[in-house]
Amino acid sequence: MAVQKDRVRFNVGGKIFETTATTLAIAGRESYFGAMFDENWDLQINPAGEHFIDRNPDCFSILLDLLRTGELYIPPNLPEKLLYREALFYGLMDHVRSAKWGQFDGNRLQPSKSVTGRAPGDGTAIRASSDGGCCVAHGSMVHIYDWMLEEHPPINLDYQRVNDAGWVGPVDPTGLVISTCERLGRGQGGMGLFNSTTGELRYKFNVTHDGVAKSYTAGALSFSDDCKLFSSCKGRSNEYGIGVWDQTTGQQVDFFYEPQGWSLGDADKLQWLNGSNCLLVATLFPRKDNCYISLLDFRSKSMVWSWSDMWSPVNSDDRRVRDAIAMEENSSICVVNEFEDLGFMDLRRDAGSVRWSSRSRLMKGKMPDEPCYPKLALHDGQLFSSMNDCISVFCGSDWVLTSRLRRSFGGSICDFSIGGDRLFALHSEENVFDIWETPPPPIV
Repeated sequence: MAVQKDRVRFNVGGKIFETTATTLAIAGRESYFGAMFDENWDLQINPAGEHFIDRNPDCFSILLDLLRTGELYIPPNLPEKLLYREALFYGLMDHVRSAKWGQFDGNRLQPSKSVTGRAPGDGTAIRASSDGGCCVAHGSMVHIYDWMLEEHPPINLDYQRVNDAGWVGPVDPTGLVISTCERLGRGQGGMGLFNSTTGELRYKFNVTHDGVAKSYTAGALSFSDDCKLFSSCKGRSNEYGIGVWDQTTGQQVDFFYEPQGWSLGDADKLQWLNGSNCLLVATLFPRKDNCYISLLDFRSKSMVWSWSDMWSPVNSDDRRVRDAIAMEENSSICVVNEFEDLGFMDLRRDAGSVRWSSRSRLMKGKMPDEPCYPKLALHDGQLFSSMNDCISVFCGSDWVLTSRLRRSFGGSICDFSIGGDRLFALHSEENVFDIWETPPPPIV
């Protein structure tokens, strides 16, 4: 990009501003100002001498300073929502977000805000979107929040309990898949793709068996990079297993039926592994008395790796696994027990034993009366584990505990999610969720 010294004049809502082409170029090609340059980044001069924009001049001044300095200062008398609306018009939302919080780092996270739901307790899941918003499943309702934490119209599933929710991703930023329980006698349940902005149901994902559409309960969700949607499924006869759909058309493309003596249809967690083209399926206590973890290869319709605690001694730590996550770079699976001990299994060994790490032990004494079982997440080489009212951060090749995130309001953490450079933590007792952000780096 050539450095230019050409001065540019704007008349914004009757107020005159002057800047340089170099400053405007910082906005990027996809912005309002990027359209003022040709393919060689030469500014197209307006013959009238100035560019008139019929927008808010106070917001324009703030956004222009953001391009000049990289810092965002919002005066107390200016509504943030107004500024964000103007930033959206100019195509500067990414610049605003980068100035408000920095690149995600679990060891530098700070609490930003807490949002209280309309009804206490019974939160099912929280899922972060790629742009910094989230959705919260609560009973038969899904509440949608954009990155400004403004709530959109909730999605009501007509008293069908929500089991999971997931954002489709960059291909469809407003697309939200919701899985629900079947309602006996009504032939409903399953999954649907919704518009997260309007709440409109676009289409349902059907399960067919022997050419006949079946009613079913959809559970855990996962998405692949090639636009495949996976869900655990429970039908009334033979529809127990993992269904696969094309998320752009809603058509079922595959089904992995549950082998006898194993558990797939009740899975608590699914995770697509891009490197190995396999799906991690984990069915855990208390949904089942035993824990079942497996890797499925849909190309060969085979279970290429599996582990269960069925053959472990009754009093061993293996009997207390509460969550699992695959780590492809290390060819291992990390599990966590009810005391937040981390355990590791080598994927290169079939049905290997769990190697427990005593250095991760954080809980002492007995569990609280109504515990929330720990959940795991992996993000940019950092491992996160929730336990009661805090989230622990582990780093390094030996997964050493480096930080703990805790907020006392709302009770135990029943779920958390990372996305859009934010961490969202949902509390069980008061239906409150916290937002954690990394402070932006200092401007030198």
